[in-house]
Amino acid sequence: MDEPTTHNPQTAGQIDEVLQKIEKTRQARRHKFYLRDEKITLSHGSGGKSSHNLIEGVFAPAFSNPLLDAMDDSATFNIVGTNPRLAFTTDTYVVSPLFFPGGDIGRLAVHGTINDLVTSGAQPLYLSAGFILEEGFPIADLRKIVGSMAESAKEAGVFVVTGDTKVVQRGKADGVFINTAGVGLAHPTWQPGQNRLQAGDKVLLSGPIGDHGIAIMLAREALEIETEVQSDTAPLHTLVAALFAAVGDSIHCLKDPTRGGVATTLNEMALSSDVAIALDEHAIPVHSEVRGACEILGLDPLTIANEGKMLVIVSGEKADEALAAMRKHPLGRETAIIGSVQSSPEGMVFLRTDIGGMRVLDMLVGDPLPRIC
Repeated sequence: MDEPTTHNPQTAGQIDEVLQKIEKTRQARRHKFYLRDEKITLSHGSGGKSSHNLIEGVFAPAFSNPLLDAMDDSATFNIVGTNPRLAFTTDTYVVSPLFFPGGDIGRLAVHGTINDLVTSGAQPLYLSAGFILEEGFPIADLRKIVGSMAESAKEAGVFVVTGDTKVVQRGKADGVFINTAGVGLAHPTWQPGQNRLQAGDKVLLSGPIGDHGIAIMLAREALEIETEVQSDTAPLHTLVAALFAAVGDSIHCLKDPTRGGVATTLNEMALSSDVAIALDEHAIPVHSEVRGACEILGLDPLTIANEGKMLVIVSGEKADEALAAMRKHPLGRETAIIGSVQSSPEGMVFLRTDIGGMRVLDMLVGDPLPRIC
């Protein structure tokens, strides 16, 4: 970690206290995640610590294999005797409300699945769509959702090629849940992985954070906060294609910071690569409306879900080229370099604050925004 500079207003004692906290947390993280809960809670769906405890405690050991163990957003593989490589992913959407400023559950399902494929450097091709419908759900609303999915798929150049429908009793599904899976052509040479970060890499973020989570919360709770925040849901395959055209294999990792936000996503990377990630608070783009809503609600924008943003880890010498390429794209105009990768303290993410201090940036704990996607 960089030594504190002389202009840092923290006292030497405060700095030592922060460093001791970092070391204590780092030692605890050597043991990764443990599932101690006896029943499922909403926090297990947050994407934060509870989700990781559940995955590591139940699913990962049961289904362990080389493709799954990488814990990336999609798996890439070769079918025996064929080339090129394929990418495959799946996701389920339970967002509430079903319709929200900037989108709906159908649009979200298409974009989210595309973006999970994109994190493996893949060109999205085909999607599946599975619907769990509640008895009594209005057909008119279902038509709107399906129409939104069809429009989003057409805009992105992908096809919904298979699906399934199930109906459950009234009160058992909260309207509609959607499961999607996606297949794409993986990049011919690039190997995805959140374990590929190296000291000296730069962290790029494709735009302002927190819009989706705040839009959902305000729509759900009908809070008396005057704002026009809309979900940032968007397919990011063309943005990432432009990035690959500019810097290619200099990209070390791609992740869309959905549940758990930027903080949780970067912690996953740091743990997988045994590196530290240092962020500069002043460099992280946040719309003023989102920042204001977070202050009122006691939330941190860095742990709020996004559905149209990409975190890019790229070698330091190519960072400026990557930044320029992303800013030329309509979905990357506000891209910023928000931090860097360091060799230690391993598995940690920390934030250099606007007032010159430093704090540990941990994964999301609890679930302040359930049913966010």
